[in-house]
Amino acid sequence: MHPVLEIYASDGFDLWPVAEIQPFGFLPLSGELSPAEVGTAVMRIAGCNDIDPDGDRPPRPADALGSFLHGLMTFDCLFAAGGLWVTDHSTGVSFLPGCCDGLEDWRDWHRLVNDGSPLGFGHDPVSPLAERFGDTVRLTVNAEQRRSPVIELSVAELRHLLAGVERDLVDFLALAAEWASGHLSSHFRPVAAALARVLDLPASAAPSDS
Repeated sequence: MHPVLEIYASDGFDLWPVAEIQPFGFLPLSGELSPAEVGTAVMRIAGCNDIDPDGDRPPRPADALGSFLHGLMTFDCLFAAGGLWVTDHSTGVSFLPGCCDGLEDWRDWHRLVNDGSPLGFGHDPVSPLAERFGDTVRLTVNAEQRRSPVIELSVAELRHLLAGVERDLVDFLALAAEWASGHLSSHFRPVAAALARVLDLPASAAPSDS
């Protein structure tokens, strides 16, 4: 189980270095990413929230960098396209994030573990679905198909996997904060705090620049 971001094409992006990653693929987040991959992840998260201000939010800054980061630094509810990717290496079946999934909601998986609440991550034509049946969790790749591939694992195993996801996200946040201190020094603190929020991690998990 890996926390992943859905990546779009980065054609023409020049605010900081980014990696060449297959568009419409998934980038696993961890503490092992290269600086360019971290740049890609931050670009994608900021891009998900790059929406014109409305309501009580202040207007965009005039400079290109401040304008692009504005949504990330000012939205109360942040979004990051992606989710959790689960692979059963014994069968080769992969359970991917769906169209209604977001990495900011990854802790919803604990609801499935704790009270059995099913989780749906998409809609027709592809509807990934996670359900609990007693001590077993069933991940249906596409609930729209009668014979969809599934992954089954124990509740105890899922708890272990979710603990690994949290470690990956904490390690990525530390790496991204270090990256931001070098590439986005004038926006370091709000960007690091925003990344902690979108990853649903405590603010203390985002290192300071002191």
